[in-house]
Amino acid sequence: MEYTNEGEYIGTHWMPTDADLRGAIKAGQFADGYNYDVRALPHKNLLVTSSFTGWNNYMMDLGKLLADADAMKHFGNTVVTWDLHTKAPKKVLDVPGAPLEIRCAWEKSHNYCFTTTALTSQIWLIHEDDKGEWQAKSVANIGDPTKVPLPVDISISNDDQRLWVNTFMDGNTRLFDISNPQKPVQIYEKHIGAQVNMVSSSWDGKRLYFSSSLLANWDKKGADNEQYLKLFAWDGKELKQTFAIDFTAAKLGRPHQMRFGAHALYSNVAGKGHGAALAQNP
Repeated sequence: MEYTNEGEYIGTHWMPTDADLRGAIKAGQFADGYNYDVRALPHKNLLVTSSFTGWNNYMMDLGKLLADADAMKHFGNTVVTWDLHTKAPKKVLDVPGAPLEIRCAWEKSHNYCFTTTALTSQIWLIHEDDKGEWQAKSVANIGDPTKVPLPVDISISNDDQRLWVNTFMDGNTRLFDISNPQKPVQIYEKHIGAQVNMVSSSWDGKRLYFSSSLLANWDKKGADNEQYLKLFAWDGKELKQTFAIDFTAAKLGRPHQMRFGAHALYSNVAGKGHGAALAQNP
């Protein structure tokens, strides 16, 4: 769905499927039609979307979902590249394993984005090859894929050198050196809580905000159903907690996603007057 900054509806742009590719090229075996995240590389006139799953799976309890063989077949396996200006889908790339968040490099000379796959615990690189064609490749594992740590949110540092990756099941965040985007290397790991979902880096790279809720139907139960917003300071070597808000105790619901605004999108300099917004799950 496309809206103006004032919230006025512009139009709907349907995902390509096997039944209707909508003019896109199907580069692999999948064209599932699911949609999840969206990001842009404006200097390449590129829009990138990931797939995840459909309504029926979202409405199921996570434990029941993981045990339902048929439901597990209904997860997305694609990333789609689009023409940013016309919103026409261009190419359907195979990214098996339910790709979630997409984050694109900040530097204008860096023509690539990352995503992670929830079911196979891998980092995927969406990149432009030497011929100007967009490709997808798995470039690193996240933790032990056999234990399905369920990678969720990711965040790229403002200098394109580091990638933070959260894993919901173990409540950890992991830091990867992505100075060579073709070969990410994990260099740090820290336990954030019983469950963790979203991570947002401050523009200067010195603070990391973590929130807890994946989805009301999918969050953990009992004592592990922690609901919080936590701020950590990053000194280049260690994360140190600065504050935490217990959303359950404060009766604030389920904190989901922190997003920071910016007057200049691709600036590496932190500016003044940049606001932040926190979305909550029902």
